[in-house]
Amino acid sequence: MEAGSIAVLIIVGLLIIIVSTCVQIVPQAHSYVIERLGAFKETWSVGLHFKVPFIDKVARKVNLKEQVADFEPQPVITRDNVTMQIDTIIFYQITDPKLYAYGVENPIVAIKNLTATTLRNIVGDLELDETLTSRETINARMRSELDVATDPWGIKVNRVELKNIIPPRDIQEAMEKQMRAEREKREQILRAEGEKKSAVLIAEGKKEAAILNAEADNRAAVLKADAEKQKKILEAEGEAEAILKVQQATADGIQAIKNAGADQAVLTIKSLEAFAAAADGQATKIIIPSDIQGIAGSVKALAEVIKE
Repeated sequence: MEAGSIAVLIIVGLLIIIVSTCVQIVPQAHSYVIERLGAFKETWSVGLHFKVPFIDKVARKVNLKEQVADFEPQPVITRDNVTMQIDTIIFYQITDPKLYAYGVENPIVAIKNLTATTLRNIVGDLELDETLTSRETINARMRSELDVATDPWGIKVNRVELKNIIPPRDIQEAMEKQMRAEREKREQILRAEGEKKSAVLIAEGKKEAAILNAEADNRAAVLKADAEKQKKILEAEGEAEAILKVQQATADGIQAIKNAGADQAVLTIKSLEAFAAAADGQATKIIIPSDIQGIAGSVKALAEVIKE
């Protein structure tokens, strides 16, 4: 009885183990390739699945996420016979688990070798300078050719990048010298352009300063001339007004003498005094009318008679 119970327990345990191994849960972004008796049966997608024990088996578990393969540098010869080292990065994704499982023995190794040969073919048609400046073109051509070549393997190449392009040491030194010369050339050009602009600005500044100085001198001369003109006008007006006042005063004095009953001799003497006042000591010569000269002589003779 005890032996029978133990046997039953063993059988039940074995059945539980067998059933548990026949239940499979496929996680997200994965796919299982199922074979029955060594032949492909189906692919399982995400979810719960059951298989027949001892008949079905999981041949391959496939990751459907986008994956990255970083390949080591490969020696590549350009059209102008320059050997350089180029390493590439491949971004790929499995789109058909069945083709991926049965299309090629080792897909990653196959992609690596295919990448190396494709890169050599593309770069072999380019010269060194073209290779260094045509990364995008090389990337696009490699992605296109690799995508077509890996399609029978159930793999889609999404992107190809040239990670590093390493030319020989002597080429690197020559490129560095060339870059240094180009930088010095650009520096000299920029310095010359700066000096040219500075000279132009200085010349324009001097020109504007000369124009402003000339305009200022012209305005100063005009103002000075106006001031001199105004001064002369004021002086002439003052002199004219002074003469008018003197003449008016003389006329008023003569009129007063006449009103007082003075004779012709007194009037003549007053006229002479008026001439002397008009000259004011500034004139060196005074022209006296002949009649006044005669009267002056008579006055002198009369004075001598009185004196005797």
